[in-house]
Amino acid sequence: MSLTGLKKKYIDGRLILLLAAFYTLYYVIFIIKTAYMRAYVYNDIKYSLWHLIVNGYFIDWVVVVAYMTFIAVSTKRLIIRKVPWKKIFFLHLTLSIFIGVIIRLLISLISILKGEMSFNEFDVRENINGFMYVLDLNFLIYFAMIFIIYVYYYVGQVREAEEKRGLLEAQLLNTRMKMLTSQLQPHFLFNTLNSISSLVEIDAKAAQNTIADLSDFLREILYNSDAKFIPIEKELTVLEYYLNLVKIRFSDHLEIEKQVDPALLKVKIPAMILQPLVENSIKHGYSYNHTHLKIIISIQRQGDFIIVKVENNGKLMTESLEGLLKKGVGLSNLNERLINLYGETDYFEMKNKLDGTGVITIIKIPIKN
Repeated sequence: MSLTGLKKKYIDGRLILLLAAFYTLYYVIFIIKTAYMRAYVYNDIKYSLWHLIVNGYFIDWVVVVAYMTFIAVSTKRLIIRKVPWKKIFFLHLTLSIFIGVIIRLLISLISILKGEMSFNEFDVRENINGFMYVLDLNFLIYFAMIFIIYVYYYVGQVREAEEKRGLLEAQLLNTRMKMLTSQLQPHFLFNTLNSISSLVEIDAKAAQNTIADLSDFLREILYNSDAKFIPIEKELTVLEYYLNLVKIRFSDHLEIEKQVDPALLKVKIPAMILQPLVENSIKHGYSYNHTHLKIIISIQRQGDFIIVKVENNGKLMTESLEGLLKKGVGLSNLNERLINLYGETDYFEMKNKLDGTGVITIIKIPIKN
């Protein structure tokens, strides 16, 4: 990743300004208190207020703000990488102590560079005493600023999650509407109803079953698809309604094989992802040279992922997945939903099989704990 990309991903200017404002407010209060105590309690006005600000505390302010900027960036990396909270706590505990050491060493170094003392006059014991004197204060200030950092990121994540939830709900609604416009086009309904009409005299039971499948399929699309995640067994049930209707049209020229791990049936996956994949495989699989189509639907576990594969023995792809996403409503909508659910990661892949015998589509779905 480029330097610009790293800055955009990890450095938040508003958070840095918030931390600087907090520490500035603390020092304004601290300097006022110090000036008052020197003037009215200790009767020590050897140094002016300006001298205290410039020479006494400005260096400390710069060091702390720079240090906490580094901590803010590191904290975001820890959050993104999902580091266990125990490790994070002990890391911050160490860093809260380390900041005092840095401040003491830098102040001594600047004093040496300005000629206010020589290197030989550097007193280790005096610096340790100064460090110990403000150890508790540094600890409290550090964790106060850590609290600000985590609250800032938490509020940002909540806001982002709300935005994504709204977008996903809109996309899910859009998916159902698109399915109605794509799957239930006049020719689809005509073919289905015509098949039912033909079956009435030939096989009344089959006609009844087809009517039930069409009814159940419409019901799932219109009313029962509000959830963003549903169990795999439920997703397979909806798919079966669709396949029962499609098989009437293609008769013996369409063969469906399912390879599903029974242990995964209760695991939840994004709703309505199988139907668009199978639909695309059927739509683009048939051709003049591919009149008999076999589709294999595989759902297996691979580590922390559910691997969904839909492959056929039909016509090969002649353009990239990016090109298909621009043309296909169902696939593009599915891809956008995966991006919103799991981020900018390659969880969606479609390609010709290596042996040239068809096309395979692969979706990787992180398992929800």
